[in-house]
Amino acid sequence: MAIGWRLAMQAALYGSDGFFVREREGPADHFRTSVHASPLFAAALARLVGRLDEALGRPETFDLVDVGAGRGELIIALLAMLPAELRGRLNVTGVEVAPRPPGLDPAVHWRRDVPERITGLLVATEWLDNVPLDIVETDDDGRLRKVLVDRGTGAETLGPPADPAELFWISRWWPGTGRIEIGAPRDAAWAQAVESVHRGAALCVDYGHVKAGRPVFGTLTGFRDGRQVTPVPDGRCDVTAHVAMDSVACAAGTPHRMVRQREALRALGVDGSRPSLDLARSDPAGYLRALSTAGAAAELTDPAGLGGHWWLWHSIGLSDRGTMLG
Repeated sequence: MAIGWRLAMQAALYGSDGFFVREREGPADHFRTSVHASPLFAAALARLVGRLDEALGRPETFDLVDVGAGRGELIIALLAMLPAELRGRLNVTGVEVAPRPPGLDPAVHWRRDVPERITGLLVATEWLDNVPLDIVETDDDGRLRKVLVDRGTGAETLGPPADPAELFWISRWWPGTGRIEIGAPRDAAWAQAVESVHRGAALCVDYGHVKAGRPVFGTLTGFRDGRQVTPVPDGRCDVTAHVAMDSVACAAGTPHRMVRQREALRALGVDGSRPSLDLARSDPAGYLRALSTAGAAAELTDPAGLGGHWWLWHSIGLSDRGTMLG
């Protein structure tokens, strides 16, 4: 039976044997994020955590919450990079539907929902693109109708008309015809997450678009074994769609700044420039290390790839309105 994409994604990604729930494999087996690409990404976030800690006046407890924590890769990297004095004040939580990864530091909390009161940083890297949503398409008569999908084959059909709430979101954030991915569930998810930050900041890192550049044919796709595949919602592949970042930013209702990852990482010291050839002559081994680092930085800041991701930064209870991102 064909159902709406939101229900299909929910079952395929987060059901009893969903893509993100299975213990036998992790998301990194199927797709590559900035966290997996290079430790330079975690190093940049470590510098950001340090700046935020200073802005908060070095609180007795600094909450670090990773939403969509995967198998704890970012948490593990940050704990290795942050200074000992700050680590001693950290209260670290991974938020994830998958079971707690084996071998994770026992001091790290692991739960399915965001803690209620956070003083510190809430970070979500490539989380919202996996929050399930519905899709509508314009039919031959110019009406917006829900797209239904068969969970076993991925075959689509047009169903009932879009409901009033969907039409309202569309009129504000994605006006026009074509194929429209209704981002209201992402808006609600992010607003709820940001609301949990009592004082500090919330950072969303994800691929997405803004109103001036909405994709006519949508962005829904799948990933399996490192390859882009047809998005069949049967639980065997990641099913993902780009995020309407401006809608998400507005929904949180707090001051925010939005920049591309390329700009944010460069402000945090990640530079993809090649090392000087003089270094190759004076220190060949050092040159090779610097060249490797430059290559990793170039991948993270490539505007056609990871560098094109958006960083959405909300500052809560601070005078800073985004200067920590440069």
